[in-house]
Amino acid sequence: MSEMLQTTDVAASDADLLAQTAIAVREAGSALRERFGEVVRYQTREELMRALAANDETALDILRPRLTRLRPDAGWVEDELDGGALPPGEWWVVDPAEGNVNHLHALPEWAVTATLVRENQPVLTAVHLPLTGETYTALTGAGAHLDGRPLHVSQTADLGLSIVATSQARPDEDEKVVRRVGSSITAMLFDALVVRAAVPATLHLLNVAAGRIDAFWQFAGARADLLPGALLVTEAGGRISDAEGRPWTPQSQSFLAAAPGVHAEAVSTLSR
Repeated sequence: MSEMLQTTDVAASDADLLAQTAIAVREAGSALRERFGEVVRYQTREELMRALAANDETALDILRPRLTRLRPDAGWVEDELDGGALPPGEWWVVDPAEGNVNHLHALPEWAVTATLVRENQPVLTAVHLPLTGETYTALTGAGAHLDGRPLHVSQTADLGLSIVATSQARPDEDEKVVRRVGSSITAMLFDALVVRAAVPATLHLLNVAAGRIDAFWQFAGARADLLPGALLVTEAGGRISDAEGRPWTPQSQSFLAAAPGVHAEAVSTLSR
């Protein structure tokens, strides 16, 4: 009985923590929205990087103190482009401006994300889209939701009827990865109905969780890129693996999220 009560208490605590995390990402999103709208053409890479950093800091100035108060002992991932396994314990994995380049070019595909990882497993995540006002949330064992409404992946069982999507993990990617991305897109163009290619990854994964897109894949990747969507998709009933169908971890060299009915076909296509 005591073990059951303890488990219930942890679940209740995580649910409250998720609600507070959602408030934090909304507040950070509001600050970024105030900076959105004007297209600025940068003359050098250094100018662009400074502008990206300014957006990050605007959101982090809100997120860092709020999330630290919620979980004072949790670690903090400083670089959203980092990958691989985390040390033991709890960690906040945050992308303060997911799709930052889009934001700077007045494109609407950007978001603010915060995910709590416990022993290298995502426990809860909140993703806010400031331009639409939507907030996507997921809690391990409690499902995925859009503004409180349950999300479910698509029931499609034929890759030939599927909309699929991919993204690039980062600029200046390794040549072998770039070529693998190109060949995978070609393969999917033959096998899927429609192929979408754009950044950021998280927004594609929101669409997989919501049943709008049937599969998403990416080679290489960063934790902040994939962890929020991985939790959303699994809690919405989807399947997560690497591109070869093996269990995915933050150390994996590829990532696939799909509706169960097309997962095996997607693996077969990406493995060609």
